[in-house]
Amino acid sequence: MFGFLRTYVMLAVAGSAAAVGGQAAGYGAPQLVTYVWAGQGLIGVVALWGWTDLADRIRSGDVVTDLLRPVHPVLGYLLPDLGRAAYALLTRFVVPIVVGALAFDMYLPQRAATYPMFAVSVLLAVLVCFAGRYLVNAAGYWLLDTRGVLMGWAVCAGVLGGLYFPIRFLPEWAAAAVYLGTPFPSVLQIPLDVLVERDPPAGQLGLLGVQALWAVLLLAACVLVQRRAERRLVVQGG
Repeated sequence: MFGFLRTYVMLAVAGSAAAVGGQAAGYGAPQLVTYVWAGQGLIGVVALWGWTDLADRIRSGDVVTDLLRPVHPVLGYLLPDLGRAAYALLTRFVVPIVVGALAFDMYLPQRAATYPMFAVSVLLAVLVCFAGRYLVNAAGYWLLDTRGVLMGWAVCAGVLGGLYFPIRFLPEWAAAAVYLGTPFPSVLQIPLDVLVERDPPAGQLGLLGVQALWAVLLLAACVLVQRRAERRLVVQGG
C-alpha cells in the first residue's frame, strides 16, 4: 500500500512538471515509478531497519563469546549479512518489481552497462548499510539503552537516503551536501539513480565512486570502534 501511495504522489509531481514542459528534477514519470518500486525492494535487501543483533548481545553479555572466535567480529557479522542480502535479492526485491510492473508503466534501463553497474551499486549499498547499522549497534558498548541511536538512524536513513522522496528534489547545493557529506544516499538513492539512468554513464561511475568511498570509510570506522570497545571491556573486567 505504501508503494502505491508513493507512486501516485510521484506521478502527480511528474505530471505537474510535465504541464509546464519540464521534468521533476530530471526524472520522467516511468523513472519515478521504477524508483519507487525498486526502492521498496531494496529496503529488504540492505535491511535498512530493525537489526539489533549486536546491541542485544552487548546488553546480555553474549558478545564476549564473539571475541573468543578466531574471526574478527566485524567480519563475523558481515559475512552472514551478505548471505542474507543475497537471499533477500531473490525474494523481497523481485516481488515489488513484479507488482509495480503489473500496475504501472515502469522504466527499464536503456544502456547495457547499467545492469552490472546496478549490481555493483547494490553490493556497495549493502556494505554501507551494514557498516552504519554496526556502528549504531556498537553504541551499546558505551550506552545502556541504544533505542535513541537506533531511532536517529532510522529517521536519517529514510529522509536523507531518498526513501520518501528523491534527494534530487532538493536544491542542487543541498543535494550535493547530502550526497557527499552523509552516507545515507549510498544506501538507497544512488542504486536507484543508477538503475533509472538519471545521469550519463560518467555520472553513474562517479556515484559508484562515492559509494565505494563511504563503504571503505565506514568499514574502517567499524574496525576502529570495535577495537576501542574491546579495550573498554578489558578495563571493566569483561
